[in-house]
Amino acid sequence: MAEKLTRNPEKKEAAPVQKTEAAPKKPAVAKKPQQTIAGAARPAAAAAGKSTVGLRVGACLLWALAIVCEVFAIMALMKDFAIRFGQNAQTNVLLTVILFLVVDLACCVAAAQLWKKANRIKPMSEKRGKFLFYLWAEMGVIMLAVCFVPVIIALFKSKKLDKKTKTITAIVAIVAVLLAGVFSADWNPITLEQKEEAEAQLEGVNVYWTTFGHKYHLAWDENGEGGCPHIRNSEPYVGTVTEAIETGRTAICSYCASHYAEEMGLTLEELHVEGQEAVAPELNVNTGSATAAPTVTGGN
Repeated sequence: MAEKLTRNPEKKEAAPVQKTEAAPKKPAVAKKPQQTIAGAARPAAAAAGKSTVGLRVGACLLWALAIVCEVFAIMALMKDFAIRFGQNAQTNVLLTVILFLVVDLACCVAAAQLWKKANRIKPMSEKRGKFLFYLWAEMGVIMLAVCFVPVIIALFKSKKLDKKTKTITAIVAIVAVLLAGVFSADWNPITLEQKEEAEAQLEGVNVYWTTFGHKYHLAWDENGEGGCPHIRNSEPYVGTVTEAIETGRTAICSYCASHYAEEMGLTLEELHVEGQEAVAPELNVNTGSATAAPTVTGGN
């Protein structure tokens, strides 16, 4: 499992990042034993042993519950169906609809997270075609639309609410769906081939990632003096590239790719691709931005 690192307040000389097979200088951070892929004939073999059935079944059950909530919300809008809030209170159509929409939204977002996690453990092969790949990767957004668009349509057709109330409710519902779409979408999906290549090239190498970052890095200095500048002042997690990918860090940092990839013998063209053609890197050290091989993106 990945572990959280802490910075060393005492200043020491940082050592360069190297393959574990080489004889590196004393590293600033001890290399973590490779628990995920060590001893495997092919790095992807270890990941192949992990099952995603539970994650996908859980996602499907949550989407089914979301659809049930959607049906009840539509019934409340189109028919005489509402919940009585309190023993002596009157039924309230608007509160009933909002209640079911909130549960619907929560189920959709939770299901999308499970689906994305399953996709990172066992991604779809790009050999099945780009359309099917992105359809599979963005299932969370697709199901979000299925679970909400009919409710919004029924909301405008409802005769139980006045025009002003319907407009306000529709705006709230649309904004909620858009925000949920941000969390449901997989902004940086990875193919099976890209994951296997990253595991093969980075076998025996520790990578680093931060809590809110979306890239993995090749170098970190506990003294805060060297390593990748994007995580220089952070206390990152350390683990295998498989663990980094499974937590959503599916691409390599541009700074690390420009400064450490060559000495580590990495083939950037074979790592995670984001649709751009490979060109020579043009690094801006101050901002960390770069135009590099298609497998590389900036930031943390």
